[in-house]
Formats: sequence, C-alpha cells, structure tokens
Amino acid sequence: MIASTLRRLDGFVPARPASSRRDIIDREIARDRTATGLGITLRGLSKAFDGGKPVIDGLDLHVPAGQFVAVVGRSGCGKSTLLRLILGLEAPSAGRVAVEGGAGPRRIMFQEPRLLPWAKVLDNVAVGLGLGRGGTAAERRERAAAALAEVGLAEKAGQWPSTLSGGQRQRVALARALVSHPGLLALDEPLGALDALTRIDMQAMIERIWRAQGFTALLVTHDVAEAVALADRILVVEAGRIALDVAVTVPRPRRRGDPELAALEGRILDHLLDGRA
Repeated sequence: MIASTLRRLDGFVPARPASSRRDIIDREIARDRTATGLGITLRGLSKAFDGGKPVIDGLDLHVPAGQFVAVVGRSGCGKSTLLRLILGLEAPSAGRVAVEGGAGPRRIMFQEPRLLPWAKVLDNVAVGLGLGRGGTAAERRERAAAALAEVGLAEKAGQWPSTLSGGQRQRVALARALVSHPGLLALDEPLGALDALTRIDMQAMIERIWRAQGFTALLVTHDVAEAVALADRILVVEAGRIALDVAVTVPRPRRRGDPELAALEGRILDHLLDGRA
C-alpha cells in the first residue's frame, strides 16, 4: 500500500526501465556542458567484492553539474561504495563512471576530520592542494588562509588541531576540501558526530559555500531531515539500486519546520521503514 501511494506523490520518481533511464541521461548530458561543477554519468555500474553479491547493481544515473544530491538508505545498502566508485577510489566490476565538464578536482570530506596532529591548522588546509602543487609556499599559504576565512576560522590558522572543538575540526576539514576549488565535493556522513546545533550551523555553511562556488555536491547521510534541508535531489538506495529519485522543489533558503519539508521527510522515512530499504 505504501509503495503504491509513494508512486503517486509529487516529486517521487520510481525506478525506470534501464532503456528509459539511458535516454533521459543522454538528454541531461546534452544540457550539462556549460555548468561550473562536474557532471557525473553512471552506465550499467556494478560492484561486487570477492565474487560475492553485487553491492552496486547495474546503476544508470546522471547528476547534472552543480546539482546537490543526497544519497540515503539503510546501512549496507551501498551508499558509501557508490561514492567511492564515483571518486575513483574503487574500480567497478562492470559498467563505467564518467566525470566530466566544468573544472576542478574531485574531493571528499569524511565523518572524521582526519587532520594531521603534528601540523598547524593552516598547514592542514594547505594539504588539500596536494604535494608540490598550488604554486609557491607563500601562494599555498595564501590560498589556505582564504579557505579558512570562508569557513569562519581565519583566527585559528596558527593553532594545533588538538585545541579545536569537534565542530571547528570539521570546518578545517571542509576548508581543506575546498582549498583546491573542487568541481565535485563528496560528503560521506561528515556531520554525523556533531551535536545538533553545530550540525545545523555546518549544514548552513555547506549550503552557502555550495551556492557561492557552484561545485557538484554528493552527500551520503542517514539523516533524512539533513537530506531534505540541503539537497536538490534525493536518491534512495536499496540493495545497490536506486529505488526512488526524489526532486526537492522547496525554494531556498529553507526553513526548519517547513511543512513541505516535513511532509517530504515523512514520505521518505515511510518508504525506508516499509521493510524494503
């Protein structure tokens, strides 16, 4: 009953036949050439480990350049594996990933800040420029300082990571991901360990910077409220496949408690709790 109801809801798109999805993808790519971020196209993408059951199973998908996409689903459904395949950190068992157009590298932000404890904050951010890249030492430090200012931590440049709060360390990790001006920023549960108020502040910061810079954003999260607050589009993954492709049409800036957002969150949770995700 829930499944049939969901298919009638505005903004919900059940999985289409592969041939239909591929036709749509081709049309989306044609509209994607001039955007700022990187466009992502998956064709027949599959991944299995050690010959086992596929974790990702025959995905066809296009993410337009500059779009903010959230990926939700139960633990073990393949969300993080999908992110790693898109970033090139895992090789597919079948199919292919194309990341093209726009400019800038692919970068990722994890749940843990993964800062270097022996390097001061400014040097931790400069690591995001890569070894031997980003110009002279002075130029690298200038770019790192600008990225720190963007996340509101300019005054912390000379401090050690151990002196920062958890939220501040995550902001340093965000600055490190942004310092190279990415075309694609992957966010793998980056706010999961933060307290509620810090998490809300970080969500607003990520959205502000995304809107200013125009990169493509891919957020993996268990928090459906976070997904509907941030994303243009939500992909619900079940057993390595996209079960729902949901457009979030609520205008920005979005308000907490907005009834449209609450209704969308409830509908996605109903689907996940239906026992099929």
